[in-house]
Amino acid sequence: MQPPAEFVHWMFATGFLLIGLCLLAQAVVGDDVWRRRPWRAYIWPSLTFTMGLLMWPVMVFFTNSTIHMVAHGSWAQSMMLAGAAELGLVRGKLHNRYWRLTMPLAFLVSGAAILIHEQNSWFFERSAFLHHVIGWTMIAGAVFPLVAVLRPRAALWRTGFALTFVVLGVMLYSDRDTAPVFGHLSPQAGAQHR
Repeated sequence: MQPPAEFVHWMFATGFLLIGLCLLAQAVVGDDVWRRRPWRAYIWPSLTFTMGLLMWPVMVFFTNSTIHMVAHGSWAQSMMLAGAAELGLVRGKLHNRYWRLTMPLAFLVSGAAILIHEQNSWFFERSAFLHHVIGWTMIAGAVFPLVAVLRPRAALWRTGFALTFVVLGVMLYSDRDTAPVFGHLSPQAGAQHR
């Protein structure tokens, strides 16, 4: 028996929320304080890489079409690349700060994949609406890590980067299989689950 897709979305929402809270704490206290405990620097890059790894089973077991497999595969690859690059920078194996450009790339690839794989209109049902909102949020949110690469000490961009993850987590928690959006549910969407 396969669990509803919303359960998988909620698990990834938890991951996004944890990443966002770690990044927010790091932005508030600063890098020097955050890295007083060396293991803290590894938390959010490890979570990003792990979420990329966990996207592979989602791609294999929870997809029902080729476009979904391609979308989930591209998310897995981009999250793993971004997480690995950040881990390499934290560990000292990578030295060029432009490796941080993998995060805006991951945001752009993920946002585009979410938009491309959602084939229903905005107001078809709640999960279709959320896919559109999440996709555009990720594309717009790519500005924060991009500018943070160019201005690494600017708290505004680092805070925006962290809050983008928090907002994405909240959006994913709002996901339900078949539910109305703003009181509207397309007749083709099927029966409402709750």
